[in-house]
Amino acid sequence: MDNQTTVTYFVLLGFSHNPPVQIFLFLLFLFIYTATLLANTLIIKLIVMSNQLQGPMYFFLSHLSFLDICFSSVTVPKLLVNLCSRPTISYNGCIAQMFSSILLVCTEAYILAAMAFDRYIAIRKPLHYVQIMSRVFCRCLVGGAWAIGTLQALVNSLPILKLTFCGPNIIRHFSCEYPSLLALSCTETFPNVVTFFISGTTIAVSSILVILVSYVHILSTVLKMQSAEAKKKTFSTCSAHLIVVLLYYGTCSFRYLRPNSISSAILDELFSIQYSISTPMLNPIIYSLKTREIKFGLKKLLGFK
Repeated sequence: MDNQTTVTYFVLLGFSHNPPVQIFLFLLFLFIYTATLLANTLIIKLIVMSNQLQGPMYFFLSHLSFLDICFSSVTVPKLLVNLCSRPTISYNGCIAQMFSSILLVCTEAYILAAMAFDRYIAIRKPLHYVQIMSRVFCRCLVGGAWAIGTLQALVNSLPILKLTFCGPNIIRHFSCEYPSLLALSCTETFPNVVTFFISGTTIAVSSILVILVSYVHILSTVLKMQSAEAKKKTFSTCSAHLIVVLLYYGTCSFRYLRPNSISSAILDELFSIQYSISTPMLNPIIYSLKTREIKFGLKKLLGFK
């Protein structure tokens, strides 16, 4: 079927067009983006350079930092340009942005699930940890996360190319996300909605199930420990991951899987800013504050005693 698109570009009306407000938002998002790049690059560099941070947990953390850099780079640079000029994006650019967002959302979900599984093996089966969480197995988990994310993006993006966009071309959001783009189609989108809901729910449920089962077993193990110091140490190794999971899944699930009856342009923007712009900056900060090895490595790398 030929692409019947007549719209060649979209207008992104996500934020106020008041000049002082735009200047403030430009500086704010520029600061967040710069901090995101610096913090996540520093985490990756630290893990690559440090011999003490070569375990599976830090291998997954380095990939999470790389994902956060990509995630932020998909939307923020274009957002900064739009705050300084007419807020438009080409049709092809919009499709590419939507594809990348779906890919990164799903990949990060499974990376977080892999990190939870890693903590489960480390705490429940410490004697077999090295054998189970081998380098080859960790690479397979990361490769599988990227493969599933790519498949999810293709399954939902390719049908979009068959839709007709004949106007209006105004997206009341700061980026091209799937629900916002689908709402502008002039043709029937029910099959797209069903496909997106089923595939998205499958990704969310399967990854959350792995995380829940892992932490149920971890909690049962911790409660059986006699030493208060051992309990504290075990919780400290998991707390950073739990905070990141709650931030990510809470906002991302509401944005993509909430019913239309509670849809709100302002809420959608706030939750999108949280998971696609703020969370990539917060993740390395959370791990730096909550993980003793990362904190010590950063102090050593930056020259602090």
